[in-house]
Amino acid sequence: MERIETSLPGVYDLRPVVHRDARGFFLEAYHRAKLAHLGIVDTFVQDNHSLSVRGTLRGLHYQLHHSQAKLCRVIEGEALDVAVDIRIGSPYFGKWTSVRLSAREQNEIYIPAGFAHGFLALTSTVQFLYKCSDYYTPEDEHGILWNDPAINISWGIKSPVVSKKDAENPLLALIPKDHLPKYMPK
Repeated sequence: MERIETSLPGVYDLRPVVHRDARGFFLEAYHRAKLAHLGIVDTFVQDNHSLSVRGTLRGLHYQLHHSQAKLCRVIEGEALDVAVDIRIGSPYFGKWTSVRLSAREQNEIYIPAGFAHGFLALTSTVQFLYKCSDYYTPEDEHGILWNDPAINISWGIKSPVVSKKDAENPLLALIPKDHLPKYMPK
């Protein structure tokens, strides 16, 4: 597996080795030891799978006390996957990066704990899979408005399909500091 750095330290575009032949393809989507060799040592405890239609935007989500690192991939279609550094004290606070995930390319994105996460479905249907390093805890879920002008994410769409909950998320600047993760330098 190849690790490609993004503009945010710790967020990686991962490229597994894909073995293709006349029958189709084979790849290792998750190999704990190989990921550890790349610096990804999280223990993943939950797998999630969503189906979205073109123009659906999910996010930007995070959990505070049950913070989740995520390992994401697409098995049908293409999605723009976005991570936002929301760690108080981080030199990258409020900055974002994105990776275009595609079933054809079979790439993945690794997002460490302490980042908000969201994605946009770019094709007629997108099946999105992701591993999480902690369990989903509804009472600990928080969000940031997907089109926060201070973050200025280039989604490439003006009016995505968003849930009522995501449409009502606050701007990052309005979230109390005690409702955001803290930056812990290594």
